[in-house]
Amino acid sequence: MLHIETEILKKINEWLTPTFDEETQEMVNQMIASNPKELKESFYKNLEFGTGGMRGVMGVGNNRINKYTLGKNTQGLSNYLKHSFPNEQVKVAIAYDCRHNSNVFGKVVADVFSANGIQVYLFEDLRPTPELSFALKHLGCHCGIVLTASHNPPEYNGYKVYWQDGGQLVPPQDAEIIAEINSLNYSEIKFESNSDLIQFIGEDVDNVFINSSVKNGSFNTSDEARDNLNIVFTSLHGTSIVSIPETLKRAGYKNVHIVKEQAEPNGNFPTVASPNPEEPAALKMAMELAEKVNGDIVIGTDPDSDRVGIAVRNLEGKLTLLNGNQTMIVMTEFLLKQWQNKNKLKGREFIGSTIVSTPMMSVLADAYNTECKIGLTGFKWIAKMIKDFPELDFVGGGEESFGFMVGDFVRDKDAVTSTLLACEIAAQAKSNGGSFYNELISLYIKHGFYKERLVSLTKKGIEGADEIKQMMVNAREKVLKEVNGEKVVLIEDYQLSIAKNLQTHEDSDLDIPKSNVLIYYTENGSKIALRPSGTEPKIKFYISVNAELDNVSGFDKTEQLLESKIDDIIKDMNI
Repeated sequence: MLHIETEILKKINEWLTPTFDEETQEMVNQMIASNPKELKESFYKNLEFGTGGMRGVMGVGNNRINKYTLGKNTQGLSNYLKHSFPNEQVKVAIAYDCRHNSNVFGKVVADVFSANGIQVYLFEDLRPTPELSFALKHLGCHCGIVLTASHNPPEYNGYKVYWQDGGQLVPPQDAEIIAEINSLNYSEIKFESNSDLIQFIGEDVDNVFINSSVKNGSFNTSDEARDNLNIVFTSLHGTSIVSIPETLKRAGYKNVHIVKEQAEPNGNFPTVASPNPEEPAALKMAMELAEKVNGDIVIGTDPDSDRVGIAVRNLEGKLTLLNGNQTMIVMTEFLLKQWQNKNKLKGREFIGSTIVSTPMMSVLADAYNTECKIGLTGFKWIAKMIKDFPELDFVGGGEESFGFMVGDFVRDKDAVTSTLLACEIAAQAKSNGGSFYNELISLYIKHGFYKERLVSLTKKGIEGADEIKQMMVNAREKVLKEVNGEKVVLIEDYQLSIAKNLQTHEDSDLDIPKSNVLIYYTENGSKIALRPSGTEPKIKFYISVNAELDNVSGFDKTEQLLESKIDDIIKDMNI
């Protein structure tokens, strides 16, 4: 018999009281009788807010996504909103994706908000996350919610919270709201909806959003160039099917081939092991279609349409999946060049990125005499930069995990506008006798060849969480002085907010919120970052190396050298 701690038993017993419906109580009793391990996993802790809001497996218990955990979140948020805006009619917008129960959960959340006297704008059907960020500002809302677990497996769902500026929750509101939620009992949740306060939204907002996307993502590409670009697109069974084809159409792109087998929204994601465009296997069907129709560019998005994966033809004409750092570099440089050509760079502009993304973003910024602001992992920090520096103009920015934002009309990573931007770059490059891939290599020749790789180790459940915790403890206690024969010259510990210079033996403060991240820098410019994922049961290692690249002919050899160097680092660190 599995031992269950007293504290966990108290939580289980609470879910067997009349506060919870009979079906929920019955499911708890079934777990007690037949699945004590799952019982413990479901109750041993409360679901936590991470880098992308709250995500978890659906089921009963306080460590699961269900009517009650979402209801409690929403009740706490309602209390906080009413306290924060005492003399206003508080308004919220709610969207949801294709996941199982997302529409049901969306209605539960709407009911609780309305029961608390809050005006609700609820999308009538699934919509992309960036449209929610846009709608929040467009409708003058105080807060927004998206029901999504992004690219997590089918058994997951989630709850992302957005604030007035259209960006996700950041300090101090996040901690204050979490404290309010944690202070509540489940019996305090108001589930009885006030239907007069729930307004369904749809096509009207869609049109404004798509038109804004076209406006922000179009850059004077000729009709001929657009007609000449052959695009293959897959929504990977997600929400982008309602926005991206129409956005491309309105922007003037006619040759768009959609992967029909993946066009139907489906929370089981039946044709892929994982609906994550970061995974090469996710774009397999799109790549196969591109070979049949001789596609120039392949684009795939995740279920809630905030991440975009791009494959283009390499120097040999073979389709190659680019990583998030590579697409970000090409997109950012293109935007900077557009701003420069229009004489819009006045010395008060910036681009944004994150501490685990490619250092090449800072190199690009320097080349255009523009600032590159670096934040923690998660797009909420890039959105916060826009809010914190209203005197500066945001050009664009991204992170290594396939997220990018074009300008500031949306305040989260936006696969809809980024898809259009990628097509604009590809179309213009092709019309000039080049390609998206050629643009990338030319940047490497100009600024240095930066190569990155992400290694993720999955550690599930209670034991996995403990193992990840211990790995970070070990990394701090046994500080690396050398990696793959290169001296470590700087260590940044974002949990302690200290940067340790191992050459001068001086410490300096890191002016950035605390986070469980450790970054090593070597004497030859290699960078290795360690961080537990805030949304998945994983610990991640981000490795960046670089070298000079003199010409196109040396690309393959230099790339092999950099890949070998990364392999050696992984081996040396026993990852």
